[in-house]
Amino acid sequence: METFKAFQVTKDPTFQAKIIEQEPIELADNEVLVEVAYSDVNYKDALASSESGNVIRTYPMTPGIDLAGTVIKSSTEQFSPGEKVLVTGYGLGVTHPGGYSQYQAVPSEWLVKLPERLSTRQAMILGTAGFTAALAVNALLEQGMKPTNHVLVTGASGGVGSVAIALLHKLGFTTITAFSRKTTAESWLTKLGATQVIQPTTFLPEKTKPLAKQTVDYVIDTVGGAQLSQLLPLISYNGAATLCGNASGIELNTTVLPFILRNIQLIGIDSVNVPHEQREKIWQSLAELAITDDLLVTEISLTQLPETIAQLLAGTHQGRTLVHVGEKE
Repeated sequence: METFKAFQVTKDPTFQAKIIEQEPIELADNEVLVEVAYSDVNYKDALASSESGNVIRTYPMTPGIDLAGTVIKSSTEQFSPGEKVLVTGYGLGVTHPGGYSQYQAVPSEWLVKLPERLSTRQAMILGTAGFTAALAVNALLEQGMKPTNHVLVTGASGGVGSVAIALLHKLGFTTITAFSRKTTAESWLTKLGATQVIQPTTFLPEKTKPLAKQTVDYVIDTVGGAQLSQLLPLISYNGAATLCGNASGIELNTTVLPFILRNIQLIGIDSVNVPHEQREKIWQSLAELAITDDLLVTEISLTQLPETIAQLLAGTHQGRTLVHVGEKE
């Protein structure tokens, strides 16, 4: 095996993010060597690739919390050369070298075999964002959410939000409100399935009260912070909200009243440590729903990562960004 390209962050002592020639990988016990075809860019990747992100603790590190590709070599009988696989979450790209590399060794228990209807490219168009959106939608369906309910999605022009809208539309939901501060997002979010695209300030009351008029049945919140605090008093009786992000802050200021007087639920969504059996079911359902052609997707190479990372950190990024890592599909 010859050297190969990888995007690496270092701190010795100054922070650098650059393309390197990586030495061949020696497999450890229970690891699988994957030739990476595609990765993607999530908000966590942007944090991991920046000096002030506070995500990576040990340098050097190859970011990329997702990857999809082909098994080249395996130290376990569970996987065979030629099989298509994907990885999202766990410690990939944070504590373990990640997907921004043409080859990567991954613990076998992290790998999911690619569903038949899903290519490596489609898998990474979805990636952690799509996986998280599916977890959020499923959690609300389990709470009793129906296609006739009014669902509100925050951070709608981002990865998780836009995939959530596409999933809801595919499942037959007819009243989907999309929160987006980006005026350029209205057209493509409407095409994706949103029935109205509005600025958060247009929908939210000027002053937050412990309880307000019930205006939405379910919320998929991707940003956290003050916005979620303002939404909880608006959720209808027996409604629920999922929470999967903190781009707007980690503090949540609320009262007990929406919970004890309207019986609402607030459900945390973690996509990192989901049990393997549940992962397989989620990816199978994503393959069957076939929404990747509907999404706003930008494809880049490893060399273009810094520009995309800067856009994410500045809040100007929209949709999903696919990283073409390998030289072939």
